[in-house]
Amino acid sequence: MSEISNEYAKALFMLAGEKDLREDYKNALELISGVFDENPVYTEFLSTFAIPLDERLNALDAAFSNAVPRDVLSFLKILCEKKHITEFAECAKLYYEMYNELDKISNARVTSALELTEEEKAALKEKLEKTSGHKMVIEYIVDKSIIGGLIVEADGKIMDSSLKKHLKDVKDVISK
Repeated sequence: MSEISNEYAKALFMLAGEKDLREDYKNALELISGVFDENPVYTEFLSTFAIPLDERLNALDAAFSNAVPRDVLSFLKILCEKKHITEFAECAKLYYEMYNELDKISNARVTSALELTEEEKAALKEKLEKTSGHKMVIEYIVDKSIIGGLIVEADGKIMDSSLKKHLKDVKDVISK
């Protein structure tokens, strides 16, 4: 993570806080991220300095002026003007982290061999929220290679109770 991204993200987050628009700005960053992810040529266009700055700024206006708050559009334009538009994804990621930290929201990834039922997902979410003290946003992944059990990644920790890991542990003990 670059210092530049960190400074830009902090500035936008502070502005959003002053205007009590943190969630609106987060939603706008998610929208822009989606557009950039779906159209990688667009970010190439914005970072091509051979194209006049006015054309790049007008393209941002055309794409986002009616879709995002004015300050978020200005943020994009500043990144473009200062030749840091390639830092946008990192800025957005850092903004989300600050937003989640303030609202005590954690992201988790749960990997299972089979699709979990809605009841299992609800029970797991409740347990993780109780354990962490944070609201949880959980991404569920099915990976048959883990054979059984779960792998839970949250708050920088990994809890691996997969059958694959247990079999590997047994194999390691036997081979010693």
